[in-house]
Amino acid sequence: MKRVFAILALLCVLGVGEYFVVSRFAIRHEVWTLFDASRQRPISVEIAVRRDYETKANLGLWKLPLAIISNGNTVKATEYSFLANGLAARGYLVASIQQDLPSDPPLMTHVGQQFVGRREVYIRCEANILFTLGELKRRQENADYDHITLVGHSNGGDVSMYVAHQHPELVSKVITLDNLRVPFVLSDNLKILSFRSKDPHFLTDPGVLPTPEEAKARGIDIVHTGAQHTEMSDRGPDAVKEKIQATLDRFLRDSASSALAPAETKSPMIMNPGDY
Repeated sequence: MKRVFAILALLCVLGVGEYFVVSRFAIRHEVWTLFDASRQRPISVEIAVRRDYETKANLGLWKLPLAIISNGNTVKATEYSFLANGLAARGYLVASIQQDLPSDPPLMTHVGQQFVGRREVYIRCEANILFTLGELKRRQENADYDHITLVGHSNGGDVSMYVAHQHPELVSKVITLDNLRVPFVLSDNLKILSFRSKDPHFLTDPGVLPTPEEAKARGIDIVHTGAQHTEMSDRGPDAVKEKIQATLDRFLRDSASSALAPAETKSPMIMNPGDY
């Protein structure tokens, strides 16, 4: 029995070691400083991509699936490396966009207005994403721009859901970490995974989450983590990030919805904190 436990422990160490090696050496990181002249707005984007998959794409042998990460309010785009590296390790071209600037007005809440008055913020971030997509297409033509995965935390999750509403022809998957304002898209053509916190200071607005019946019918995965809202970034404890990574890996493996693999929406993995 001790030998069995020793082997399992070794496998766990090897798994962690493999992820570290891939993250540290196999993934190329690059920061782009873009400028949208039409809006006179700088846009900082961190790119993460596995070198071997990028080489295959450059040779025309592979289409890189594309993921766009949008940061939460007051959190830097670079503070989601556990997500960016996890996606890149699976072969994604990942673009983490710094959606807000120090010069932007503070994020305000106006109760009673649609999206608590934040539509203009979402429109601005949507423009950032579309501009970045244009630059990505210019620099990496061998990526899949017709089945984009949008990822976002908090306000970035709301941005992701908003863009999915506006551009259903482009978006195939949305992954949110505690988006609170924009209602989920209900579509058979879109796969959604949402991690939810248990935090009295960050409550989801009424009507944002689908009902259990809607989630089951649409194949929407709701994961109640029991974590704090602000723990869903690199600032969070390793235990939370590791569980999010494991769930995300399962989601991507089981629900690929591009030309790379068929979508599977019949078995949503609705989970509670005890399961998580």
